[in-house]
Amino acid sequence: MQGFFACSLNTSYPILYTLVMLRLPAALERRLTELFPRIRERERFIIEVLEEAMKERPSPEDDRPSAIGGTLHLFSDGGSRGNPGQAAIAYILEDPVRGEVLKEGKERIGVETNNVAEYRALIEGLRAARKFQPNRLICHLDSELVVRQLNGEYQVKIPALKAFVDEIRELSADLPDVVFVHIPRADNYRADALVNRALDELPAPPYAPRPSAQPPLFTRRSIPPPRELPGNLYRESQRNPYDR
Repeated sequence: MQGFFACSLNTSYPILYTLVMLRLPAALERRLTELFPRIRERERFIIEVLEEAMKERPSPEDDRPSAIGGTLHLFSDGGSRGNPGQAAIAYILEDPVRGEVLKEGKERIGVETNNVAEYRALIEGLRAARKFQPNRLICHLDSELVVRQLNGEYQVKIPALKAFVDEIRELSADLPDVVFVHIPRADNYRADALVNRALDELPAPPYAPRPSAQPPLFTRRSIPPPRELPGNLYRESQRNPYDR
């Protein structure tokens, strides 16, 4: 049939007794005919390409999370040494019913403020939690400011932070129920320990200067150029007043 390429797979290949029907674009079919004039050569080439593609493709079960649904707890933390200074983020995702940590992560993020680190830690935690498809996700943070901003109690006035809030809301929209809860720092000690480990053990990312999230407090005033004074007036203006 015009436009279709059929080949029977030889039993010497892993895929046995299979008929492959491929609808190839006309340009690709012409190209294959130019490269492999014989039908057997084209069949062998198609088989090898398909087998390589199937080997490289991961099994659907390999990337499937071990727990789906239910209520999961997310503990996230971020901090910088200097504020702004070298910063790191961390998160821990756990199943409270089984008392099992499903996933955790830590990362150095370069020179940032504490607030930026807190937001970025939560974003990475939400991305990890989304793969487990929980029915309810409770996010625990020790930054009361960030929790109040996410719950709409405080406004986010800095544009750079507002971008993080928008991304968090987009990630949260993919889950049925997400809540943000403030906890004491002592109750978030595991995520805090991961932040410190990241700062102590992981290499710092290359420095990339970015524009400040806040406008400068002071602006340099333009100083007018000195007036040009003709002849004797200029010389008089340059003399020491005690010599006059």
